[in-house]
Amino acid sequence: MSIRLYDTSASQVRDFVPLVPGCVSIYLCGATVQAAPHIGHIRSGLNFDVMRRWFAYRGYDVTFVRNITDIDDKIIEKSRLSGLPWWQIGYANERAFNEGYDALGCLPPTGEPRATGHIPEMIEMMRVLIDNGHAYEADGNVYFSVTSYPDYLSLSHQELDNLRQPEGEGETGKRDQRDFALWKSVKPGEPSWETPWGRGRPGWHLECSAMAHKYLGPAFDIHGGGRDLVFPHHENEIAQSKAFGDDFATYWLHNAWVTLSGEKMSKSLGNSVLVSEMVQKWRPIVLRYYLGTPHYRSTIEYSDEALREAETAFARIESFAQRVTEQHGEVVAAVHVPPAFGEAMDDDFGVPQALAIVHTAVRQGNAALAADDKENAVARLAEVRAMLGVLGLDPLDAMWAGPAQGEDLHGVVDALVKLVLEQRQAARERKDYATSDAIRDRLTQAGLAIEDRADGSRWTLG
Repeated sequence: MSIRLYDTSASQVRDFVPLVPGCVSIYLCGATVQAAPHIGHIRSGLNFDVMRRWFAYRGYDVTFVRNITDIDDKIIEKSRLSGLPWWQIGYANERAFNEGYDALGCLPPTGEPRATGHIPEMIEMMRVLIDNGHAYEADGNVYFSVTSYPDYLSLSHQELDNLRQPEGEGETGKRDQRDFALWKSVKPGEPSWETPWGRGRPGWHLECSAMAHKYLGPAFDIHGGGRDLVFPHHENEIAQSKAFGDDFATYWLHNAWVTLSGEKMSKSLGNSVLVSEMVQKWRPIVLRYYLGTPHYRSTIEYSDEALREAETAFARIESFAQRVTEQHGEVVAAVHVPPAFGEAMDDDFGVPQALAIVHTAVRQGNAALAADDKENAVARLAEVRAMLGVLGLDPLDAMWAGPAQGEDLHGVVDALVKLVLEQRQAARERKDYATSDAIRDRLTQAGLAIEDRADGSRWTLG
């Protein structure tokens, strides 16, 4: 069964057919490093990390390029307000992004180019576009003429007559207000580079086209990013790249936002939740579960309650894995995932449906443990580890073997609960079943599940 993808440009699910058999090339619009990342930023990298892992599981050789936008209007404004050099702001936040990706278990990209390292490639692209009549210089700016490219707006499906192009300060000399900037002329105090059309700096859209061309060539399989990038960023990338002569991306995939009170999470709105703060409150693997298990095209509404629900759901999986390991030793992940899991992932990366298969296997495994059925318990854990490995969520993987947030508290809680269970056992031995049941009920209300076994009682998160 082939992998199927929802292609934004086609507005439908399409079978994935790679340009090169057995290979997948992916370009993901990465961080704009004007500030530290919030969980909405990291979600995109995490979603595409799961996609990349699934392609690799299906036997593809994956080339995954995720860029860094280290110069743009926001970074320059941040530099002006703070008095810090633009490059210092960019580098500090670039490190913060990579720390966030690493904390949540994202595999490193094949390449992670910075925009400012590719000025020569941008100049060459502008030269070709001007020579071919698709771009022009005005007041030191270089603009792309949208009417020169007949298929403009084929991604966002807007009407050209109704188009309003976002503009930056100093974009003068346009022949048509719908044209967009490839290059912006130098302004006092701003960073700039020399070009045949005067000193200036790149426009946001040109950066990605130049980097995608350099690292993935004139044609590649998948271009991805957040849904908010469809217009103007990705629309403008398509126009300038195809006018340059590239076939560019075959498929366009866009992940949805993380919202807070119905609004897209954004620093400008003041409603962002920083990753650096979240990993102090929640275990990183729980954050990965929370952000990575909804479907990538579904909006996530952030709340502490939703995170607690994710923590409880993941704890059931983790508890099962730990119990089997404690009772029967290390269990190696199965070579293949169950067919139903594979079918769900092949269908536009249907992680929620795939996760349902995981939880079913956990329930079956717990039933096998209760029945002292070692063979089935071990087999279910082998399947669970294979499935969770694809999602980057295997709690027994060495990637998550470091000290977990709150691990010291787990020991304290374990000691306290065992003390209460000893009191409950003493009540049962003296046939004081009312007290025994009351203790069990209080523990259940606290979110604990109590299992009475021949060798004593055991607690897990309910």
